[in-house]
Amino acid sequence: MEKPVLAIIGKPNVGKSTFFNRVAGKRISIVKNTPGVTRDRIIVDAEWAGHAFSMIDTGGIEPAKDDEWQKYILMQANLAIDVADVVLMIVDGKEGVSNSDFNVAQILRKAKKPVVLAVNKLENDELDEGTLDFYKLGLGIPIAISSEHGKGVADVLDEVVALFKNKVSPFEENAKTKIAIVGRPNAGKSSITNRLLGETRVVVSDVAGTTRDAIDVPFRYKGKDFVLIDTAGIRRKSKIDYESIEGFSVMRSLQAIRRANVVVYVLDASEEISEQDVRVLGYIHELGKPSVILYNKWDLIEKDNKTVKKYTDKLKQELKFMDYFVVQYISALEGTRFGKIMESVETVLEHAKTRISTGLLNEILQDAISTTEPPTHAGKRLKIKYMTQVDVCPPTFMLFVNDEKLLHFSYKRYLENCLRRAKDFSGTPIKILVKQTNKGDK
Repeated sequence: MEKPVLAIIGKPNVGKSTFFNRVAGKRISIVKNTPGVTRDRIIVDAEWAGHAFSMIDTGGIEPAKDDEWQKYILMQANLAIDVADVVLMIVDGKEGVSNSDFNVAQILRKAKKPVVLAVNKLENDELDEGTLDFYKLGLGIPIAISSEHGKGVADVLDEVVALFKNKVSPFEENAKTKIAIVGRPNAGKSSITNRLLGETRVVVSDVAGTTRDAIDVPFRYKGKDFVLIDTAGIRRKSKIDYESIEGFSVMRSLQAIRRANVVVYVLDASEEISEQDVRVLGYIHELGKPSVILYNKWDLIEKDNKTVKKYTDKLKQELKFMDYFVVQYISALEGTRFGKIMESVETVLEHAKTRISTGLLNEILQDAISTTEPPTHAGKRLKIKYMTQVDVCPPTFMLFVNDEKLLHFSYKRYLENCLRRAKDFSGTPIKILVKQTNKGDK
């Protein structure tokens, strides 16, 4: 079951991003006292009282304004409202009700979505009466909060999760391995899904963009439970009408990548890899998701003994940031090499779960240092003390050093390459975090 979605809506500078960051537990949205800082939707996973959900921060809505930025922000906010199960409208309790608040409330009434109304910036108990004026908005009982100090945030979240129709626990969300099938429109994603399942459960058409939403399909493979997430095709921004249902679909596709344990990215072998393909693969890499790249429609390509190398070399050139990629060449139409898809999926998942003992890690580290000494800067040499693994999915390592400023990104990349030579991490990113100890030891 897909997690419910909470969209945070309101005019500029009411504290939406401050609330968002407090619930997310980390600073994700940029927070400034300048209206209009958040222009795009920002999405994170969140949990409250045993409920898992996705949360969307949006830009400040000022419907009365007619400039291009505001039109864009309004489109983004409308998409967030469309996809949301519950909407949280945040208003400024110190400022009182404004015309912009009434305009935003009107948008929400038309959307006919469950709404929770939070009156922010009420730091003192005596200011709770500041909520009374906001009954005029007709959105139910206003809840006094201070996002900055955490006051009332729990009350708001209690109201939000009570309104979710789909109750998904964090355990349920992580119970099955989720595979997101992603790519540009008409690359063959739904055909791949159908053939993998052995039955037609997703509509397939030759018209690009037939799949409008992300569809979760549970299945079993070799006695293991999986969920295939078949997504709408992702097009370039300039090709998307954000007021249309396709804009909604793009958002669902990116959300599917975030929820997935592994991503299968589908390329059309009859077309050049695009800038958008590279961008989305970069997004997958940045999120730390293991992935498998499929070159589909391989049956349409005239081949010789150098064709696979030519395509692989092109990928290496375009995807220098993720040279650990795993690629398979398939035909959804003919079923060519279909057995390799799930085989590769299971392999990259295992690589993402790999753990290396601290003892072995430090043997690898010492060999790396012996081969290439750490860099120096302004007469100071980087001293690497030891390394330990702190997480998996993706494999994450902590490097303890005397001065983190001396660790150049190129040496960090060198250490990553040493780890990859010692252990097979193909198909998964790995992360190296740095912690400085004993600052006096230079």
